[in-house]
Amino acid sequence: MRKSSGDEMILSYNDVVLRRSDLHVLDGPRFLNDRIIEFYLTYLSTSRPSDQILMVSPSISFWIMNCPDKEGLRDFVEPLKLPSRNLVIFPVNNNDDVDVAEGGSHWSLLAFERNANVFVHHDSSKGINDLFATRLYKAVGGFLGNSADLGAEPRYVKCSSSPQQQNGYDCGLYVLATAEVIHDWYRDSGSQDKESLWFSVVNERVTPSAVVRLRGEISELIRGLMAHCL
Repeated sequence: MRKSSGDEMILSYNDVVLRRSDLHVLDGPRFLNDRIIEFYLTYLSTSRPSDQILMVSPSISFWIMNCPDKEGLRDFVEPLKLPSRNLVIFPVNNNDDVDVAEGGSHWSLLAFERNANVFVHHDSSKGINDLFATRLYKAVGGFLGNSADLGAEPRYVKCSSSPQQQNGYDCGLYVLATAEVIHDWYRDSGSQDKESLWFSVVNERVTPSAVVRLRGEISELIRGLMAHCL
């Protein structure tokens, strides 16, 4: 998104900087950009902290998926401390051009759960991001810990029951709503059920009406943080 002359910074939250145009994204039926996705994942991490859970930013997920230098990628991924994380959530975007910032047209979610040793792909638009999620799964799998720790190579599962969006622009909100549910499921259950995982609670809570509310809730959250910083 090109910054206009009136596109001033409105909030700095941890390492996420939001501008006026980012807030406008939430005002109407618009596709969520990278900064809104990163802001809310960061908010979930800081407001409900757990060393066992990692919410990965869109830019880091993108680079892991598309980095041409596999040896250099190791140094890039190491600070994430993936071998010590039991739940890792990645936003997935279908942009594969490293020269285009904030490209792509669809968001989905890839979640790794260590106890079940599985990657689960949630896509709110009939799995159209599966190619990109698979690429991310293959790129990051070797950084989770050695095979002795995991017992076997992690599986990759396409969640066929993922809630589906009803329009062409709410995919990012489905990612954030699903991320929040999975995050809370892990904190509440301690990942005790490695068979059914979070699937039923995602289907119960990630509904079209909940997604509509979430857009407004994120907008109000940002406005509240802005007022608090004045």
